[in-house]
Amino acid sequence: MPHLHVNHVDLYYEFHGPETGELLILNNGIFMNAASWGFQLPELARRYRVLAYDMRGQGRSGHPEGEYSLDLHAEDLAALMDALRLGPAHMVGTSYGGELNLLMGLRHPERCRSLVIIASVSHSDALCAAMVERWRLAAQLGDGKAFFRLIHADVYSEAFLTERPDLVPLAEERYATLDLRAAVRLIESFQRFNVTAELPGIQVPTCIVSAELDLLKPRKYGEIMHRAIPGAEFHLVPGAGHVVVVERAAEVNTLILGFLAKHAA
Repeated sequence: MPHLHVNHVDLYYEFHGPETGELLILNNGIFMNAASWGFQLPELARRYRVLAYDMRGQGRSGHPEGEYSLDLHAEDLAALMDALRLGPAHMVGTSYGGELNLLMGLRHPERCRSLVIIASVSHSDALCAAMVERWRLAAQLGDGKAFFRLIHADVYSEAFLTERPDLVPLAEERYATLDLRAAVRLIESFQRFNVTAELPGIQVPTCIVSAELDLLKPRKYGEIMHRAIPGAEFHLVPGAGHVVVVERAAEVNTLILGFLAKHAA
């Protein structure tokens, strides 16, 4: 499996789609990995050269000790792009990955053709902060299955949990292998994130997508980003919780492809 050692960490990566396609980079949610984009990759890779990778602390990339931050993830991604000799890319990210997109637009705008920011925030108000602190405490228990049980109601809609009763045991098995020590560092990275005051500085074409039933990062955060980022689009996906890329994959894919078509190289 391909790895590169950049910025003092081993990063796992994989390419999909035609070599001649415009470059698109997928930035993961906090406990996702490259494989978690299974509902997006077949559609996106028909037209785009898609780079999926795991951030430090995720999946098959290195899980080094020490403090993580979204600024550090941005430096990792810039170093990975340099090592792979990649030019500017469309950046698509959900949740933690959308927050990374904000930093790429702020710190590395020359590397971004466009930003698609899904179910994300630019800062956390009291309720989101309280939920995420519960996540941090749950991760410190050291039991992956219990960790999933303690957080999953925050991220899936009730309708999806009712329609997919098979989800919980399958997800429990995946979370049983989660590196919870790294998960704590990723959560703490999110807890320090606040770029709301900087949003007017983003000059990259930006699409904001929120989910109607997102309890963790509700639409108000999308509206904050929409108002602050010059020229940004805003879309609300109905009937979906935080994991909208799974619950309403077709709608999300249509929004991504439609936006990118307007901002082709």
